[in-house]
Amino acid sequence: MSDTTGFPSTDAPPPGCPAHGSAVPLAGLEYQQTPSQLYRTLRREHGAVAPVLLDGGIPAWLVLGYPEVCYVTAHDELFARDSRRWNQWEHIPPDWPLLPYVGYQPSVLFTEGAEHQRRAGVITQALEGVDQFELARECQLIAARLISSFSGSGRAELMSMYAHALPARGVLWMCGMPAEDADTERLVDDLRISLDAGEGDDPVAAYTRVGERIMRLVKEKRERPGPDVTSRMILHPAGLGDEEIVQDLISVIAAAQQPTANWICNTLRLLLTDERFAVNVAGGRVSVGEALNEVLWLDTPTQNFIGRWAVRDTQLGGRHIREGDCLVLGLAAANTDPQIWPEPHAGSGNSAHLSFSNGEHRCPYPAPLLADVMARTAVETLLEHLPDLVLAVEPEELTWRPSIWMRGLTSLPVEFTPAMN
Repeated sequence: MSDTTGFPSTDAPPPGCPAHGSAVPLAGLEYQQTPSQLYRTLRREHGAVAPVLLDGGIPAWLVLGYPEVCYVTAHDELFARDSRRWNQWEHIPPDWPLLPYVGYQPSVLFTEGAEHQRRAGVITQALEGVDQFELARECQLIAARLISSFSGSGRAELMSMYAHALPARGVLWMCGMPAEDADTERLVDDLRISLDAGEGDDPVAAYTRVGERIMRLVKEKRERPGPDVTSRMILHPAGLGDEEIVQDLISVIAAAQQPTANWICNTLRLLLTDERFAVNVAGGRVSVGEALNEVLWLDTPTQNFIGRWAVRDTQLGGRHIREGDCLVLGLAAANTDPQIWPEPHAGSGNSAHLSFSNGEHRCPYPAPLLADVMARTAVETLLEHLPDLVLAVEPEELTWRPSIWMRGLTSLPVEFTPAMN
């Protein structure tokens, strides 16, 4: 049975039952290649808040409207982050694929109120200690080393060989791990597997290894602190314990690595395929910064974020939201909300997008600035070293990863004049 909204009531049949009415599965080929069309359809048929089904037919709400996403993220007293509130836990199997995203963990991601302010405050002050010019120089060195590994061949697959590797090394450098170290190399690989597992990978084992290595890093920095994020978190007067620091460092590293990697690659795709940029980049008439900002509006790396959980029964976008309901933040849909930007490129000139979320749980300042340093340096350094870079396939042959959460290419093959190293 479902209420008048089409969303199942609390006495609804088990998830997956046809009685879930008009709820739309968040899956399928539309999400892989043209999610914007699906968002337009959902908005037209359901309005700013749409009833959806997650993996296994688990019901949730997808918040599509820009004002509605801003409202949810600005009202923690109504829509909170502790997933233990969810009214669907009895239907969640132990091997549910989204469990890593919603299963409660003692990290800053799931804290609320004063505890969240305490944990987020430690991260903010630790990140504020990063010198952005020093980070840019380090990223230039990392980029140059990565480029030299393939520049002599005249061909490269930039997603795996460049875009994913650079932010992982950059954020680990910020945390106090040396860039040119076998331990760092293994950690970079385990981060990739745990966040974006491929065929034959074991993400659970990789995540366990990440946790173990970060715990060793914390213990090392307790003995020998340095000018890095980990040491500043350890020495902060809030007095976080080792396990708290490990959990929060993993959150920082994960948030910096995959979204920034997709931001880099999506920007390179735009520069190489859109005639507004492809013709003008070499001549310097269109800045890399403009392309980076446009990607955040129109191809944001984090399409959807799960989520928030209703603290009590409430109304949102004309929908009756029940206590314990899960809300998925439709960041990509909100960024292209026609009520905000009726023209396709109207938002590209400012930074009021929701790509770093909004409210108390948004990416802590100055994380977006540091991500911008890494992404901008990655793109500019690549174009400087390989100025005749072109796609090795037709633009329509590029494919997107089958994810409703992250917007990223499966690969970005390119060709260029081989360079002498």
